[in-house]
Amino acid sequence: MDAAEASELQARLAAAVYALNHDASPSARLAANQWLLALQRSPQAWAVATSLLAAPDPPPPADLLFFATQMLRRKIQSPSPALPGLGLAPQLLDALLLAARRFCAAPAPRQLLTQICLALAALALRAEGGVDGLFARMPHLPPPAVLELLTVLPEEAAQDQGGDTGVDAAARCRFTRELLAHAPAVLEFLHGQSEKAPTDDDGVPLHERNRRILRCLLSWVRVGCFSETPAAALATHPLLTFAFNSLQELPEAFLSKTPYIREVLLLPALANRSEKIIAGLACLMCEVGQAAPALVAEGGSQALALTDGLLRCVDFTSEDWEIAESTFQFWCSLAHFILGIDVKTAKRNVVQELFVPVFSSLLDALLFRAQIDTDSDGAPCIPEGLTQFRMNLEELLVDICLLLGAPAYINKLFSGGWDFSSQTIPWKEVEVRMYALSMVADTILQDESSFDFSIIMHFVNILSSRTPELNGSLFLVYKSFGDVIGSYSKWLSSSQSNIKPLLLFCASGISKSISSNACSLALRKLCEDAPSFIHEPQNLEILFWISEGMNKGNLQLEDEEEIISAITHALSSVSEKELKKSSLARLLCSSYSAVEKIIDIDRDQSIRQNPAAYTQSLDLAVRGLYRMSALFHHLATSVTSGLVDDDIIIVLIGILWPLLEKLFRSYHMENVNLSAAVSANVIEEFGHKEEYGALCVRTFETLSSASSISALNSSYTCDQEPDLVEAYTYFTSMFIRCCPKEAIVASSSLLELSFQKAAICSTAMHRGAALAAMSYMSCFLEAVLAAVLESPECIPNGSPGVALIQILARCGEGLLSNVLYALLGVSALSRVHKSATILQQLAALCSFCEGTAWKAVLSWNSLCGWLQSTVKSLPSEYLKQGEAEIIVPLWLKVLQDAGSDYLYSRTGDNIRSHQGYMQGKGGRTLKRIIRDFAESHRNVPIPSPS
Repeated sequence: MDAAEASELQARLAAAVYALNHDASPSARLAANQWLLALQRSPQAWAVATSLLAAPDPPPPADLLFFATQMLRRKIQSPSPALPGLGLAPQLLDALLLAARRFCAAPAPRQLLTQICLALAALALRAEGGVDGLFARMPHLPPPAVLELLTVLPEEAAQDQGGDTGVDAAARCRFTRELLAHAPAVLEFLHGQSEKAPTDDDGVPLHERNRRILRCLLSWVRVGCFSETPAAALATHPLLTFAFNSLQELPEAFLSKTPYIREVLLLPALANRSEKIIAGLACLMCEVGQAAPALVAEGGSQALALTDGLLRCVDFTSEDWEIAESTFQFWCSLAHFILGIDVKTAKRNVVQELFVPVFSSLLDALLFRAQIDTDSDGAPCIPEGLTQFRMNLEELLVDICLLLGAPAYINKLFSGGWDFSSQTIPWKEVEVRMYALSMVADTILQDESSFDFSIIMHFVNILSSRTPELNGSLFLVYKSFGDVIGSYSKWLSSSQSNIKPLLLFCASGISKSISSNACSLALRKLCEDAPSFIHEPQNLEILFWISEGMNKGNLQLEDEEEIISAITHALSSVSEKELKKSSLARLLCSSYSAVEKIIDIDRDQSIRQNPAAYTQSLDLAVRGLYRMSALFHHLATSVTSGLVDDDIIIVLIGILWPLLEKLFRSYHMENVNLSAAVSANVIEEFGHKEEYGALCVRTFETLSSASSISALNSSYTCDQEPDLVEAYTYFTSMFIRCCPKEAIVASSSLLELSFQKAAICSTAMHRGAALAAMSYMSCFLEAVLAAVLESPECIPNGSPGVALIQILARCGEGLLSNVLYALLGVSALSRVHKSATILQQLAALCSFCEGTAWKAVLSWNSLCGWLQSTVKSLPSEYLKQGEAEIIVPLWLKVLQDAGSDYLYSRTGDNIRSHQGYMQGKGGRTLKRIIRDFAESHRNVPIPSPS
């Protein structure tokens, strides 16, 4: 083909390409396409394409060059005809390399260089020695061209599904081996490119260069460039570090778009109440913020647009609380970052000052969203979503308190501007602020500032003197104030004038089911923190009034035990011996009367003939026995500390024993619940005496052999006999707490059986039965932990600790399995706290044993194995896809932190008489993880462990 023919062919080619891309006539485009396909199949295509790429400046139009390169690539890939003669292949290679050098930078379009490199890669695959020849010529190319060529080369190692069928598998394997021979040099080149300074003048912006490097690295990773690299070297490879560091650029790019997202998308969605759009945008902004808290903490306009947008999402009211709750992790991560800055640096002060208004506004929004409400009828109306929202709010409130500072936080809560007339008090606002105050008690108490809590006492006076006009769920105000009094009792009870209204408030709150637990705990704290003030006659009368009110039988057993323990503690510290004796006798008699009434039934058969009345009398008698048991249990501690003399105990036993003798002789003892309660009462009074050890063991054997106890081998049976479960587990708890070591060792087989039954009962649908079983398991773990803490260096022969820890080693997997099953289904949320407590104790125990002589029996590996086996054995329908792989490492990390918190609370000056297992950060995180698991698995089929 001479020069004239070549020129004419180029002109026709240019016209056809122009027609194909720009002509408005379909027939003209069709004709152009047919002519171009014919040209591509002709021998002349090689020459015309290469001549266009080598045309002098100014170069031909970009679309013409693009077509010429694409035509060359397709000619190379086509199985027939073959490549031009051996003499022409090197010329084609040189032409393509010259084109790559010429068109690797602007104004040439990026796609042209990619097509040239694709043609080079196709040629290297087919030509003999093509890979080595190509790499030999690469040093003569500019870095952008080398980078693009290296990116597309590995792609030829895979079969091209787009039509490249001219190469067999063997040739591709050879090509891959030849490529990998050059992998070290490629990685070195990429490393050098990644370290180039941003000011290097190669015409490529830094972020674009980094993107190209990562794209090239990905191509070589896919072909196996690291397959021979040792794992240790791979973990520290500079290119992987570069890749991870490059990911940090993404949040910055997203953050720059935040003002647009807020103005153009979020604000209109909020105005139109488009909940799905708001939820999606909130999720997006949270992810951006959590990925780069340091960028947000810089406080630029984009960061403030992000925080403002998320504040609006928190403040958005809807039927549920999911949108507001979805932002919690972002706020926590931002607070943690700010609080993690060195407190001594000026940067910490600047950042904290900048974000104090943001978190102050956040607190306002959270308090508003956390308010309770009532329906039009005034009936209780606490939506489940609000309950969950409040439970998940604790960590964030603690972070806000730390960031604002305790004084500012309290001032924020108390600055309601409320009218102190009880008729106009906004109780919804008061309640939510007391809730927010109780949630941060640990943080406030650790602060050295002094606070004026007179406003709390003002409301306490109102609530204790008369019941204000509260509708439905607003009675929750008693619970929130009860939580506050229990948390801050030492401060509130420091003034004698506060004691009477505080006691009256507790009495009022205990009578309401929604607040009975909080107020009974508050009563205990008051009796512990201010015993001298409570000894005033009027205050003692309030305590007796509270104790006598329990005869109605409308409280939970655990609340009754708290109340009796609190009052017993207060009376035991009365300095005047006769007053102490008469007061304790009076307290005993308040429970005595309930048992006395059941004995009177022997003389009044009419009650026996009324099943409902008889069952109620039995229940009240059992409750009375448990209260007397709690009284003697607390007195045992008082005797040890010297507060109560033996002669007082003798007087009290003299009152009780005749009653027990009558009860033993009555036919009522056929009732297992009653007999278990009586036995527990006797063990609590006399179990610590070694001479009664054998009797305690025989009592345990007799109770365990009862057919009704033997039948407690499934959650279904436990649901049918919840009172029996509570009686049995209470007895076993008293046995472990009170009996001498010889009795515990002798009863190891019975204790193992009871522990297994308790684990099964923890999965019962009946809340009371499940929680009673969990309380016993917690008591068991507490006893084991006390034993190993007492003797970490050696395992004492014949000690009860050895028997108990061996039981745990054998039953640990069953315990963990049943606790996990207890967290599945609709009733799981009520077991969250107890489950988290058990898991925290178990983690503390396994963690502590790891470094002691007990490791031979129990270790951290034991817990790891139990958890892995439990999760593996769960039916697939109980877990979400991929959840099994996530649970084990996540829970083990959280359990390790929670166990450390519990051990810290049990050592040195940190020991408390009533451990709050969930007080540490690790404990709170564990509780949140457990609660999230229970919440997300509420709709699974009601399970039963195998």
